[in-house]
Amino acid sequence: MNAHTEITSAEHQDMMTSEEAMDLAQQDTMLAPRFYTTDFDALDAIDVSLVREEWDQLIADMIGDPNKMHFRQKDDFAGIIESLEPELRAEFTDFLVSSMTSEFSGCVLYAEIARRTKNPDVKQLFKLLARDESRHAGFINESLKDAGIGVDLGFLTKTKKYTYFKPKFIWYAVYLSEKIGYARYITIYRHLAANPDKKFHPIFDWFEEWCNDEFRHGEAFAMLLRAEPGLLEGRNKLWIRFFLLSVYATMYVRDHNRPVFHAALGVDPTEYDYQVFSICNQIARQVFPVELDIDDPKFRARMEALRQAAMRIDDGKAQGGIGGFFKRIGGSLGAGYNFARMYFHRTKPNTLPQSIRLHPAW
Repeated sequence: MNAHTEITSAEHQDMMTSEEAMDLAQQDTMLAPRFYTTDFDALDAIDVSLVREEWDQLIADMIGDPNKMHFRQKDDFAGIIESLEPELRAEFTDFLVSSMTSEFSGCVLYAEIARRTKNPDVKQLFKLLARDESRHAGFINESLKDAGIGVDLGFLTKTKKYTYFKPKFIWYAVYLSEKIGYARYITIYRHLAANPDKKFHPIFDWFEEWCNDEFRHGEAFAMLLRAEPGLLEGRNKLWIRFFLLSVYATMYVRDHNRPVFHAALGVDPTEYDYQVFSICNQIARQVFPVELDIDDPKFRARMEALRQAAMRIDDGKAQGGIGGFFKRIGGSLGAGYNFARMYFHRTKPNTLPQSIRLHPAW
């Protein structure tokens, strides 16, 4: 079934179609995963001498390919998504398409870096990263195809808009993306291991080894950042604060847009998100000199106010007309105001450890 095939049988009329899944994957919104491009020539100048020993160990681990045989379905996923209640099915499908798009965006960027750079260290690393992300995206897409809603990834590559970031911004953003991906997956996996009755789809069984891939990928970007200490000093600390807050705020708003999905898992989205943020904060101490004070009640109140503002924006879009326009404007101002207040909220300083390599023990 290609990306534009529509499910027409009466029993599936309330399901997302492949075309709708493609539209969702192609969205370019504040909450949607993006495709990135960068200054590929600048990557040739990267020197990993400062982290050579740990770099070589990581590359050896990745060449060993511990998850080579992991991303293969042992069970028949067919019919499982279709059997879910409509609201859960819609939110779970949204979760899968968003996750698949995020994984595939990494694959596209990594493969392009590997193709265009002449730097042997960078080329080798990004070939390995692209290999892993391709598996992840393909595995999710196969799960979607079992429900008749797979996405044409080749077509997505040609039609999705690309956002240009300088290499250092790629490193900040992707480091956090990989590490928070680990924290999200491992938190869900451990919760379902303790509450197996809440596991409504077998894809969750793959999350433990999957998140270990995410963890290793984050280690690679930590080394790229530590290889150039200037990226973690001076005015760059302000950029680090921005990316930390952007990633956390995006996750908070997006997760609260899936209440039925989280209820089915048996987790409160607010508690789940702050557990993930806590894990990510602990991990990020390996590379970031500042840490968001996520436990401060004022920070949490402003995060919730930002979410409420985002809801007003969505309500305004749905309402339309002059009333909807002013509701969107008010929501946008509220979101910007609360984001700024969190950005200027005090942070915790952090002294970087001597060792870069971590182990997924959180």
